[in-house]
Amino acid sequence: KYSIMASILKVDKIRGTGLDSDSFSIDGSGNITTAKTLHAPGHVVQVQYTQYTGTFSQSVTADTNTVIGASALSVNITPTSTSSIIKLETHIFHELGAEADYANHVWFFYRDTTALKAPAAGSRPCGISISTLGYHVDIGSTPEIVQYTYFDAPNTTSQITYKIGLLPRYSRTLYVNRTVTDNDNNAHERGISFTSATEIAQ
Repeated sequence: KYSIMASILKVDKIRGTGLDSDSFSIDGSGNITTAKTLHAPGHVVQVQYTQYTGTFSQSVTADTNTVIGASALSVNITPTSTSSIIKLETHIFHELGAEADYANHVWFFYRDTTALKAPAAGSRPCGISISTLGYHVDIGSTPEIVQYTYFDAPNTTSQITYKIGLLPRYSRTLYVNRTVTDNDNNAHERGISFTSATEIAQ
């Protein structure tokens, strides 16, 4: 016959091979105190977001990468580790000025000044997503949305500014959180847009 005995390891402090600041202590109540925050791989470390409830319009130039709503839709985050993944998400309530715009544009993110999008492929417009088209004959009072996500590995613990990018085929005006005509009646909707950055431990 064999018996299984449980073992209990009792210690006052655990330290890695680094400096004393890497150690953590466990008190009599089981509370962990440490100079550094502990995160298991896959856990959310922090969430930063910008939620915009106002409205604005912005001119965009054909075939030109453009930052949309530089102050209204950008979000700042300072990663706690160089190994973290940043999950970017956005929802933009908007309307473009012509029906053809919805089949000829792409949305993406910027990390500071670096465009985060599909790799270049000849003359094709490359991005992450395009807007939905809700109603094909009414440009002026029917808003659209775009929602997309991107996983970034910035490899830094310095502050990053993530921004919204748009590559249009035509020179138009983009209207955010409102319709083009924005008349004060129940046929012209308004909404909310946001951008979020979630740090995930690795």
